[in-house]
Amino acid sequence: MVQGRRFSNLGAKIVANHFEITAGTPVDKGGDDEGPSPHEILEAALSACTIITAQMYANRKQWKLESTEVKVEILSESKEETKISRQVTFNGDLNDEQRTRLADIIERCPIHLILESHISIDTKVVEPVTAQ
Repeated sequence: MVQGRRFSNLGAKIVANHFEITAGTPVDKGGDDEGPSPHEILEAALSACTIITAQMYANRKQWKLESTEVKVEILSESKEETKISRQVTFNGDLNDEQRTRLADIIERCPIHLILESHISIDTKVVEPVTAQ
């Protein structure tokens, strides 16, 4: 579970496990640029999952994948469709077959699968806890 709380005008502190992430809003959108925007955090999640998935697979196969570089950008979004660009570079002593297999594997990274699924969000508004 991830929890968040507003800490500035348009900024949020997010706690995931024992890590804290600061999210913000750019100055041109009325914020103070305290951290990456929620959109950038979503892009970062896909990038991180891609890198980790490729490396886990390469480790299991004992392939010489030195690093994976990923660039993710949300190109457009609407209620009907969102387009995301992902550019991936596999660095290391890999042959074409291994690179092709890694490209196939990253298509199934968990965040990629979530983003391509039909998502429903169940929201419940609860009363604030008051001190007694």
